[in-house]
Amino acid sequence: MRLLIVEDEKRLALSLAKGLTAEGYAVDVVHDGVDGLHRATEGTYDLVILDIMLPGMNGYRVCSTLRAAGHDVPILMLTAKDGEYDEAEGLDTGADDYLTKPFSYVVLVARVKALLRRRAASPSPVHTLGNLKIDTAARRVFRTADGATGEGDTEITLTAKEFSVLEQLVVRVGQVVSKAEILEHVWDFAYEGDPNIVEVYVSALRRKLGAPLIKTVRGAGYRLEAPR
Repeated sequence: MRLLIVEDEKRLALSLAKGLTAEGYAVDVVHDGVDGLHRATEGTYDLVILDIMLPGMNGYRVCSTLRAAGHDVPILMLTAKDGEYDEAEGLDTGADDYLTKPFSYVVLVARVKALLRRRAASPSPVHTLGNLKIDTAARRVFRTADGATGEGDTEITLTAKEFSVLEQLVVRVGQVVSKAEILEHVWDFAYEGDPNIVEVYVSALRRKLGAPLIKTVRGAGYRLEAPR
């Protein structure tokens, strides 16, 4: 999942970015409203964390402009203000949720996960592939002896990045996902490293989950195949 943080308090923005990256998200950060609007309009984001008091263009205007243009990306608004009027105004412009500073980081993460779950196209976050259960909400993978659920489930430990790569494949099971698409959603916008890093993580997933699960489509990308 790829998140955009629009926050002019640079220390707070970088702290949030660091924490959310550790949670397995790809995170981009901008510090003013105009850049935030441009990035949210041009980029492919699963959620925007948007401060209200911003230079250039305030969060209310950024949010209302995005909604007027037809963008339905979930927006979590942040503000140092307090009061029912401010919350109502934020929600009236199209924000999905609202958090007043100072806030608990744990609460912010919970709100982010709740908004992402709400946005998910699948009614269930649990995907079953043969004897594997992949829970995209809890970000956990289990192996069962016979494909049934129960106490015999064994958890397969994945790193945050490994799970993020797997998630890109599992939500489009049976479809080809390009290396560029995986890079775009799992690594942040400014990533300039070796694009072959995707191959490293795919190899790790094959070792842990079973080599036949992830097929390489030469010149196109990868396809996750449900066992027959």
